[in-house]
Amino acid sequence: MAQSGNGAEPSPPAPERVADLVRSLASVMRQSSITELDLDVGPMSVRLRRPAADFEGTSQARLEADASAPPASVPETLITAPMIGTFYTSATPGAQPFVNEGDEVYVGQTIGIIEAMKIMNEIAADASGVVETILVGNGQPVEYGSPLMRLRAGQGQHS
Repeated sequence: MAQSGNGAEPSPPAPERVADLVRSLASVMRQSSITELDLDVGPMSVRLRRPAADFEGTSQARLEADASAPPASVPETLITAPMIGTFYTSATPGAQPFVNEGDEVYVGQTIGIIEAMKIMNEIAADASGVVETILVGNGQPVEYGSPLMRLRAGQGQHS
């Protein structure tokens, strides 16, 4: 098999440089309407995904479907994984979980962590409501779009 150049494979970037790159890209995605990003740099490949959502965390398709459907008694929303990795319910082993079933959550509140490429990424709720069901266990692998939690509309009261 023929090799080009001196035959040496390019070395992967240092882990801290990868972590900085992923954080920067995630920040750009949060501040814009970008929902998918694939980047290949030498031997490194980065893929970031997040659900397409408006500022209230409800997808446009769901808004359109809700407009034509009869009103439901209790609207439900799914919070899904924005990336591939391992889902954790608390910041450290043995610590209290970020949320429990029955807890009220608000947009931006941390509901878990996904570890990806040795980086701990806090996962924020993209909708408000009461946690009806936690659909993924602590330490369970998740893929982009995997349902993490089901929320139902809250009572509008915060304790």
